[in-house]
Formats: sequence, C-alpha cells, structure tokens
Amino acid sequence: MQAKTIDEVIVFLDQIVKDEVKDSSKLAYFPILYRKVTIAIKAAIINKEFEDNTRMERLDVVFANRYLKAYSEFKANQAPSSCWAVSFKEGDKFWYLVLQHILLGINAHINLDLGIAAAEVSESDIQGLKTDFYKINDILSSMVDSVQADIDKVSPVIGIMDKLAGKLDERLVDFSIQLARDGAWDFACEYAHAETNQKNILLEKRDASITWLGEDIAQPGLLLSGIAAFVKIFEWKKVSRIAPILEGIAKT
Repeated sequence: MQAKTIDEVIVFLDQIVKDEVKDSSKLAYFPILYRKVTIAIKAAIINKEFEDNTRMERLDVVFANRYLKAYSEFKANQAPSSCWAVSFKEGDKFWYLVLQHILLGINAHINLDLGIAAAEVSESDIQGLKTDFYKINDILSSMVDSVQADIDKVSPVIGIMDKLAGKLDERLVDFSIQLARDGAWDFACEYAHAETNQKNILLEKRDASITWLGEDIAQPGLLLSGIAAFVKIFEWKKVSRIAPILEGIAKT
C-alpha cells in the first residue's frame, strides 16, 4: 500500500476506514481524522497557500506513506516502528477512549514520521521548508474546534468538561500541537543534517522516545486511568455508531 498522489492517499484512507469499521475495530478512528487533515491540506494546495505547493503535495504523500506502510506491516503480522506498534495493538482494547486511540496515532505520525518525511523531501535544504512546515500547524489548529465537537458528541462526559473549560482546552490543544510540531521540526533538522550511517541510530532513538510517550497515552497512571474509565462508561461503544459522527465533517 503506497500512494503516489494526495488523491491516492485519500483513497487508501477511505479503504482503511471502511475495513476497520467493518471489523468493528477502533483503528478506524485515527485514519478518519487523518483523512480530514489530508483533505484540508489538499484544499490549501489547490488554493496555493504554500510557498511551494508541488513540494507540499510531495511531503504529504511521503508523510502518508509512512503511516500506510506501518499499517500494512501490522496487518501482515510484520513489525512496524515500535511507536506505531503501541498504537495498533490497542485497537481492540475496550477501556481506551476514542480520544486515546486518536492521540496514539497522532503521537506516532507527527512525532516520528513527520520529521523523517520533511527531511527526505527537503533535498538538503531543510530550512527552505520551514515556512510551509509550520503552515501545517495553522491548518491543524483551525480544525481543533470541529474535531473536538465530534468527540464531544460520542463522549458526553468530555463534552460537559469541554463546556466547563470554555476556551482553555482549545488553547491547551493548540499548545500541544505547537510542541509536537516544534519537536518534529527539530528532529527533521537533526535527521536531515546527519550522516547516512547516523540516520538509523537517530531514528531508533526517536522511535524509542515516542514509544514511551505512546505507552504513557495508553496507560497514563492510576488517577488519569480512573478518570478515563469513568468517562468510558458514558462514551458510545460501537465503532459503527461512532465512525459516522467522526466522519461527518471529513466527508465535506
């Protein structure tokens, strides 16, 4: 499973969502969100919102292929990157929240894959990519409210907490996106400037640290796990019911 264009990326994501929903697998949740992001980036490319729109489509495809490769490896009982393995193996766990499943995918894809993809596409001019790289953050931030609204519908307790928090949680999400983006950019620069024989070492170290973050998302400690369990009691359970809600805006 390897895409050549951004349209092929969307087709592959459509198929993954369809297959996972059919299997009642929670692995449908991340690609639903990812498809939404990809559609938004495609629109920005069409509207020529990037400095180099051709390069940005290439980045989007290289970036997406890392997820598609990891997903294909997992489905073929092969070993993907360890941070993706953490995300995929939780697909059938009952007590994890919809939000946790989405965050596990975001953790692996942004914190590991984005930096590698940026370094590969930059062709020795990583600094020339910086403005467009950071533009992605603007697109992600603009989608926070709609994604959060979808999660609120399927997870009523989170919805109540969202209303009580006002705009504080949106600011926290934006801040988290910025932290992840900054970390991915720093890694992209380090990876781009590394000698060929050092790249695998950097990748393994980065994968190990992001795997630790993924494990922390999956098992956030006794107190937060208890809160998550309480939220889960009231959260919708059926993938076939949750997926259409998460897909709603992504289809537009």
